[in-house]
Amino acid sequence: MFAARSALIVVLLPLFAGCQLLPSQSADAKVSTAGMIRMQGSLSGDGGKLFFQPCNEQRRYAVADKGNTGILQEAASVVDSSGKAFADVRGNFVASRAQGSDGQADVFQLYRVERPGNACEDPNFKRLTIHASGSGPKWSLNASGKGLVLEREGQQPFAVPYLEEQLPEGRFDLITDANDQHVELYVAPQRCVDPISGSVQHLTAELRVNGQVQRGCAYFGAMRND
Repeated sequence: MFAARSALIVVLLPLFAGCQLLPSQSADAKVSTAGMIRMQGSLSGDGGKLFFQPCNEQRRYAVADKGNTGILQEAASVVDSSGKAFADVRGNFVASRAQGSDGQADVFQLYRVERPGNACEDPNFKRLTIHASGSGPKWSLNASGKGLVLEREGQQPFAVPYLEEQLPEGRFDLITDANDQHVELYVAPQRCVDPISGSVQHLTAELRVNGQVQRGCAYFGAMRND
């Protein structure tokens, strides 16, 4: 893993140098992502450039980190032995005839970056508004328009309707009371690293069940485009 990560960093050294010359984007200059396209696919380095290849496609886009998401550095932390990483991004995908690519991916939002696996074939993604998970003990929560399903290690799955409460600064709560259990998922827009998988996600999550607190990471499913 270390060798693959090192190889990707070496391939992309010109990009690291270029990124250091870019001014950081201020909060006032933040661009709205409304109307942009969300895509999942693989990241890889080639000839000093970072490329994005959408799931189940042959097209390959040269990546431009227009939102200062840190996608290059995040990808380098989770690449597999072949030097690839899975990414879930939002931005503008512009076709071109530039040599070596089918266009440019102007990335403005990074939802998650993780080691390649079966994420492209995830049957639940299209139905979800949010996925959250954590460890110690292991737990996961999937929420959709039909309700939420909470799974915890050593316990039966818990499927119930819920209410969402919006909070300041992009934070929100999912709340439910059923079967004598008070369940609350508190979510905040902050970079989060899963300590088990190494996945980098764009939300932190705190699960509270009858006052018992567990922490983890989260990302939006296809049904939510914040």
